[in-house]
Amino acid sequence: MPDSGFLSLGSNIGDRESNLASALTALATYHEINDIKSASYYNSPPLFNADQPEFLNTVISYKTDFSAFELFDACQNVEKLLGRSKKREKNSPRTIDIDILTYGSSYLETEQLTIPHTDLANRKFVLLPWAELAPNFIVPVYNLTVSKLLSMCLDTSNVTKHVMEKNA
Repeated sequence: MPDSGFLSLGSNIGDRESNLASALTALATYHEINDIKSASYYNSPPLFNADQPEFLNTVISYKTDFSAFELFDACQNVEKLLGRSKKREKNSPRTIDIDILTYGSSYLETEQLTIPHTDLANRKFVLLPWAELAPNFIVPVYNLTVSKLLSMCLDTSNVTKHVMEKNA
C-alpha cells in the first residue's frame, strides 16, 4: 500500500511560478509518486538571510511506493534538474527547494533526513498552504492538526496568497 505525505516547495530565483510548476511536473514523471495535489502559491519574505528575493512557496500532498530515502533522492534529483547546485549554503537563494514534511506516520531521524521536517511548526510559509490543503491532518510526532500548528506558530512573517500572472 502506498505511503502518503506532504512536501514543501519553494523558489526565489528566476521565474518562481515556473520553477514550482516544473518541480510538480518533474515529480509526477516518477511512476512511484502519484495523486499529487497542490495548495495555492504563497509569497513569503526570506526568514534568515534578508538580502535575497522573496520566496514563492506551496505544499503538495502525494502518494508513493518509494521508501522515504528513495523519495528524498527523487526530490534531490528534481532540485538538480531545475538547477539547484549540490553544494548548498543554508538560507541562500535557490531556484527550487523541496522538503519532505511528512511520510506516512513515520518518524525518522538520520544525518541525511529527518521526518517530520524539523522546522515545519515554525514556518508560516509552510503551514499556511498546508492548512489550505489539509487543515485537519494530524501531523505525526506533534499530534496536532495543521490548523492548530498554524494557530500556535510564532512566525510573524507577512505570508500572502500569490496572484497567478495571466498569460496575454
